[in-house]
Order: sequence, then structure tokens, then C-alpha cells
Amino acid sequence: MRKVLIVGAGQSGLQLALSLLDHDYDVTVMSARTPDEIRSGKVMSTQCMFHSALQHERDHKLNLWEEETVRVEGLGVSIAAPDGADEPSAVKRASGWNRVLDWFAPLEHYAQSVDQRVKMAAWLELVEDRGGKVVIHGVTTSDLAPLAKLYDLVVVAAGKGELVQLFDRIPERSPYTEPQRALSLAYVHGLEPRPEHPDKAAVRFNIIPGVGELFMIPAYTLSGNCDILFFEGVPGGPLDCWGDRPSPQQHLDRILALMKQFLPWEYDRSRNAVLTDEKATLAGGYTPVVRSAVGKLPSGTAVLGMADVVVANDPITGQGSNNASHCAASYLDSILEHGDKPFDEAWMTAAFDKYWEYAQHVTTWTNAMLQPPPPHVLQIIGAAGEKPAVATRFANGFSDPTDFQHWFFDPAKAEKYLAEA
Repeated sequence: MRKVLIVGAGQSGLQLALSLLDHDYDVTVMSARTPDEIRSGKVMSTQCMFHSALQHERDHKLNLWEEETVRVEGLGVSIAAPDGADEPSAVKRASGWNRVLDWFAPLEHYAQSVDQRVKMAAWLELVEDRGGKVVIHGVTTSDLAPLAKLYDLVVVAAGKGELVQLFDRIPERSPYTEPQRALSLAYVHGLEPRPEHPDKAAVRFNIIPGVGELFMIPAYTLSGNCDILFFEGVPGGPLDCWGDRPSPQQHLDRILALMKQFLPWEYDRSRNAVLTDEKATLAGGYTPVVRSAVGKLPSGTAVLGMADVVVANDPITGQGSNNASHCAASYLDSILEHGDKPFDEAWMTAAFDKYWEYAQHVTTWTNAMLQPPPPHVLQIIGAAGEKPAVATRFANGFSDPTDFQHWFFDPAKAEKYLAEA
């Protein structure tokens, strides 16, 4: 029986661990926190998982909350503009903001969002229930060196901390050297339905040109179904205002005040929002990066990086947990196909390259969305308000980002598609 050590207890590491257990591998997971510590801790992320990623969980009976979790049935896009302003320079002097574009498109298959505190705590317990081993211990490079000799394969799935330094940044795939958004979020109860589609739960994608974005994501948390209010602020702008580390209630109050200023139509249905719990807020930011998949321990032993360790994108396209799920599924296939042969550096590189065939499209799309939209993208978003087929294709690209290469990135392809649509 082949022995695999997975360092990190997030979406990718635990999904890979549990799927390997289905194939009778000897699996050990190292987590810095116990399940109870995860449940009682701060929220860790936003997430919205789309159909193909959710199917990976279903394939291994990991969809433990599918019945009770609200089903996200569509995507809505709104664009804000300051009153009487035609140029971004008017942002600072504008007294109010209005919607200049708004549309909704259905998803072909519903999406879902489960608070990672709920999911990762339960999955960590499930590893032991299904015959795996769990070691509760923070891991450093010096810890990992002697451990690695005991396993056929070591996978590093902890996207933060010292171990990430084992994996070299790839400059040609990493155009940014600093965070491109100031991130802030709150999990809340008490939102009213969007009046335009009161019977359909949807992710709302609100764009404030020159300022940032607000995502509103129906989700499931420790206290049941809820919503996530998630701001992405352009650095140095009015949404980049979290350096004073406000208290949880102050954090929510500030989010609501920013909504009232820039997105009054979303504030109107959010004015009675309350935090789901006292640890339901988060602020921060990180630099998008692609790293080498092979890390070298001081002993010379090679270890394999996965998910955020090797491909970390800004959450503006909501692909973090989806990427993690696809990475775990891709690595599972590569491990199973390899049989009893050694997991050497060549195999690790090939395993990552197979995953990168998918992930490169997510990275290209996400990095593009962090920039001011070029004219052809503005045409697409505008056309989606008039042509349901365009809106539907854009919305369902969140489930299959590989489709964007065929019509979204290139002006000529976009022009041809819009003419045909």
C-alpha cells in the first residue's frame, strides 16, 4: 500500500486525501488545527463552487451539505456610475451612485457555497472515519525533512506559511508583484431577496469602475443559510480601508456604509443584515502568483505543491475553491495512473502540467479581470444586458473558464461572437 503525506487541511488537501482513501492508499493529513478549532475560528474565505467542482465532491460522497445548502441558480451583474458623471475622475466628487447596467442570467447547473469552517472541520474528521490518519501539528521545513523519508509521496497543500517558500515563483506566469485588491468580507443573516429575481438565489457581481467590486454570495454557515458580502477594493481607493482592523460589528457597519454610498440598491436589501457570528468577518489581500510545482527540501527530497501553493489567483472570479477541487481531481488521476512507479520530479512536473492545462485559463481570465476592462469586454457586458445568450454564456463561464479563450479575451473573437449572437 503506497503511503502519501498531505500537509494542509483545506479544500484541495482534504479532497485529495479522501479520494485516495477510496482507492486504498495509506494517507496521513497534517493540520495545524483540530476540527473544533476550525469550527470555532474565524471565517477563512469566500467561496462559490460551480457544477464541475461540486461533481468531484459528489463522486467521493463528500457533498455532506448539499441538501440543506441554498442553491445558487444564477449570476447577476450590475455596473455603478456616479450621478452625472461620465468619467472615472468624477468618482471623488460624486454625491451618489446609480446603476447604469443590470442583468441576470441562469446557471445551467446550480452552484453552492459552504463555509470552510463547516466543511474542513467535518472533512478532517471524515479522514479518520474512512481509515486515514490525522496529525495535528503546524509544519515547518525542518519538520518535513525527516517525515518525507517515511512516505512515497509528500504533497504540500498549505497555501500560507513557511512551506510555500519551497516553491519558486515563475515570473512569466506571475505578472503581479503585489496585491491587486484590498479584500474584506462578512457573513450575514437578514438580507432581503433581490426584487428582480425574488425566487432565485444568485451571486450578484457589482462593478464600481475605478473603485472595486462587491460580490453577494448566498452561502451556508454554522448557523444555516446566509449571505456573504465581499468587497474587492482597488488599492489606495475608498474600499481600501481596513488597516485599522475594526471590530466585527464595526467591520460590518463599514461594509454597509460603503454599500450605501456606492451601491444603494444593494444596501436597501441589506440594511437589516446582522453577522452570523462574532468571527464572521475577514480582511486582507494577497499577490496572485504561479509557482513551480516541485519543491526541494534541504535534504534534496522533492515534494509536490498543489492548489494555492502553486496557482494562487485573486478571488475576483470566484475560482479559488473550484481550482482546488480541480487540482485534487487532476492529481488523483495522475497518482492512480502512475501505479507503483516512483513519484520523482519528472512525474511531479507532469502532474502539474496536466492540471495547468485547465488552470492556465482561470489564471488568464482572473488576471484580465483585475485590469480596467478593454472596449471589447465592455461591449460584451453591455450586450449581455440585451442578449440573454451572451449573459448566459458569461455566467456559465464561471463553471467552465476554459470557454473564455474562444470569445472573451480576444477583440476579434469577441466581435465575431457578438455579431453572431
